[in-house]
This record gives sequence, structure tokens and C-alpha cells, in this order.
Amino acid sequence: MKRILINCSYSDELRVALVDGAKLFDLDNEFNAQSLLKGSIFKAAVSRVETSLDAAFVNFGSERHGFLPLKELSNEYFTKDADGKKKCSLKEGDEILIQVLKEERGTKGAALSNQISLAGRFIVLIPNSEKSGGVSRRIEGNERNQVKSILNKLDKINDGGVIVRTAGVGKSQEELQWDQDYLVQLWDAIQKASKEDKDPFLIYRESDIIIRTLRDHMDDSIEEILVDDINVFEKCKEFLDLTMPHQSQKLKLYEENTPLFSKYQIENQIESAFSREVILPSGGSIVI
Repeated sequence: MKRILINCSYSDELRVALVDGAKLFDLDNEFNAQSLLKGSIFKAAVSRVETSLDAAFVNFGSERHGFLPLKELSNEYFTKDADGKKKCSLKEGDEILIQVLKEERGTKGAALSNQISLAGRFIVLIPNSEKSGGVSRRIEGNERNQVKSILNKLDKINDGGVIVRTAGVGKSQEELQWDQDYLVQLWDAIQKASKEDKDPFLIYRESDIIIRTLRDHMDDSIEEILVDDINVFEKCKEFLDLTMPHQSQKLKLYEENTPLFSKYQIENQIESAFSREVILPSGGSIVI
């Protein structure tokens, strides 16, 4: 039986485990104090353009300015010269929408992109990119052909496209269209909000670990979701009732005295995964 286990017993950490029986196959965690920006969208201002680096430095409200490679700009920031060569029109002081690709680390600022992507339940919307969209490379064979057939029937998007995620396999045209419509409305709202102020500011924050897990992993193969905190339970229920009401009955509040991860023998597997020596099923081992 596949389950999603959501553990909140540590005061400052929330852990999510995906298990098959008692075998851990995916793990994620998030600290309450963290303010994760990856995937978030900001209105920003270009502080300087470094042609020698083919990049720009951008003030998006963080202490360190972000790094924006020029190849991550959408077509609107390029023109063609007399010889037909592409020329970047971005300059210091320009206002620009950016999305965080990588968090800042040490002395390095965050890695940014102007080619926005918005992930939904079944598809990813790419509203201002050269990428025309398509089907996830992990979808193969007849399933790929079926998904492509449905994709061609969806409403066309101006200046963008969508990519169907693996969760979109077997979904109807209506379900994919609903997901696309929601993301298009979200993009419209982001564009509208970007015009309301001149200073760098956060417009859209990527979903937290709870919403991401349910959005990305919840399907018919998951038979149970166990949560050991009432507040997180209510948050999960609200999201499932809104987006996947047919899956809501799988959500259960775990109230036993034995810690949730201990009951399903997760703690030992976590310790093993982070140890320097990893024992392989074949009897060999890897030393890190």
C-alpha cells in the first residue's frame, strides 16, 4: 500500500515521506523558519547588464542582487539588427518579471529567469517562452500519443504553451482544460499585479511542501494520507476538497501514541540514507 506520511512532531521542521508498505521511496522536509523563494515570481529592476558575462544583475528585493543570464530572457527583450542578428534590448533601470530558479548560496546571488513557468496539477504553463510546450519526456509509448492527441484539442495560448506532466496521463480533455484555464487566470493575475507598483516586490510565492506534495504525487496509486498535526490536516483537507474532492476520503488524522515515522519504520531508513556507507541490495556498498 502506498501512503503519504506527513510528520509535524518536530516544532521547527515538517517532514513528508512517500512509502510503499514500509519502504521509503521519497522524502522532503521544510523548516518553519525558512523562506524558500525557488519558483517564486517577483517584479524586479535591472541594476546592471554585463555583456562580458552575457547576463544581468537584478534587484528583486533580496539582500543580494540576482543573476539573470540573457539566454533566460523572453523574446520581447530581443531585437534584430541590420544583419539579422539578435540583439538584447535589456538595459539598466528596466523593470522586469523574474522567477527564482536557484536560491542564493554563500556569496552567490539567486539564479533567475524571465521565462516564467507555472506548475499545475496536470500541466505546466509556459506563458512567455520560446518553448512551445509538449509532453513530459517521462511519458512514453501509446500514453504519449494519447496525451498529445488531447493536448492538440486544448484551447490555444497566445505567446506560450503547456507541458503535460506525468500526472496528466489518463486524464480527460476536460480535466486538462480546467488545469490550463486555472494557470492562464493565474498568469493574468500576476501580470496585472506587476503593474501596480514600481518597487521590486514579491508577486507570487511557490506553494509550500504540503501543497506541492499533494499536487505532484496524489493519484489513484496513493491509498492513504496520514497527518499527525490537526492544523496541517485541515490545510490538506482544504486543498483536497478544492482540487481533488474524490481523494479527500484518503486523508486521515494520525492520533496514536507511537510517532508516525517510527510506526512505519521511517526513521531508520532516513538515518541509513544519510550515512556515509550505503548498503546495496546486491550485498555491495557505496562509501560517500
